[in-house]
Amino acid sequence: MKNYAVLAALAAAAFAVPAQAEEVFTVINKTGYDIAEVYIAPSRSNDWEEDILGQDVLTDGARTNIDFAKSEDTCNWDMKVVYTDGDNAAWQGLNLCEILSVELHYNASTGKTSALTE
Repeated sequence: MKNYAVLAALAAAAFAVPAQAEEVFTVINKTGYDIAEVYIAPSRSNDWEEDILGQDVLTDGARTNIDFAKSEDTCNWDMKVVYTDGDNAAWQGLNLCEILSVELHYNASTGKTSALTE
């Protein structure tokens, strides 16, 4: 009986589909404003998908960890944030295979949000 169990386990492993690795990066809000929505999508996608924050708000000075499914062929991701007043900022081609955190800053004189990566 034990041999059948071993064979069954080996057969199941042989046909298993490899799962995508779950990765995490941190978004740090140092803009001076609250962020209502955060989106990430593979750079080759045309869809932002769902707001990662859901009902939450990323307040100024706060940070949040974002889980995403990393595959071997997807390192470059786009990110978009939407402030509570509706303004937004977006970045393309963030290499999330190498980036551990994205720190957001707002420059009032230029009206631009920048993203510092680590």
